[in-house]
Amino acid sequence: MKFTVLTLFPEIVEAFFNSSIMKKAVEKGLIEYNLVDIRDFALDKHRNCDDSPYGGGAGMVLKAEPLALALDSVQAAAKRTIFPTPSGVSYTQKIAEELAEEKEIVLICGRYEGIDQRIIDLYVDDEVCIGDYVISSGEIASLVVIDSIYRLCDGVITQESLEEESFQGKLLEYPHYTRPEVFRDIKVPDILLSGHHARIVKWRHEKRLEKTKNNRPDLLDDLDLDRRMK
Repeated sequence: MKFTVLTLFPEIVEAFFNSSIMKKAVEKGLIEYNLVDIRDFALDKHRNCDDSPYGGGAGMVLKAEPLALALDSVQAAAKRTIFPTPSGVSYTQKIAEELAEEKEIVLICGRYEGIDQRIIDLYVDDEVCIGDYVISSGEIASLVVIDSIYRLCDGVITQESLEEESFQGKLLEYPHYTRPEVFRDIKVPDILLSGHHARIVKWRHEKRLEKTKNNRPDLLDDLDLDRRMK
């Protein structure tokens, strides 16, 4: 899997690819990345990449020309191109799993009020929203998308770990415990110390249902709908 990221601040993204599990995946050759500085494609000596919006209003908009040149430099028109934006469709685990099947993904990191709509019309395949809130950094939003995808690629994380995560089977993950057995007078549940595998599996499933009911009951509604449709 290769990630190509267009950004005004490549140093933000670079740190992610040089840390933790991602760094190991890159070193193993499981993941490749290419960081493209949009300012390198600016048309003036000041490397200006934004301008005020037509029609008035607050803020600035990333200009079409430098973005288009940057996208053309990586042949983005022939690749799956993603633009994280609050006005996109809700980003889900299902979308992450679909994107993990791609050989290369191009991401555009927005800034300010966003990017010129003509770039979206000409290049973008998917506008995705990572949550119902607004952040100033398209880099952070793009890294959320990247992090959700790369960990699904073969060899990055064990299949066993992926199978019991939140959203698998449309349920949230069960609670975890490790040493010490007692912490601030709170003891690890006896069932996890019993060594009885079948009962532990049952307990974990019950806890997944309980947590999903409390925190994300909408997921249970979707699960019931799926069952009725089968």
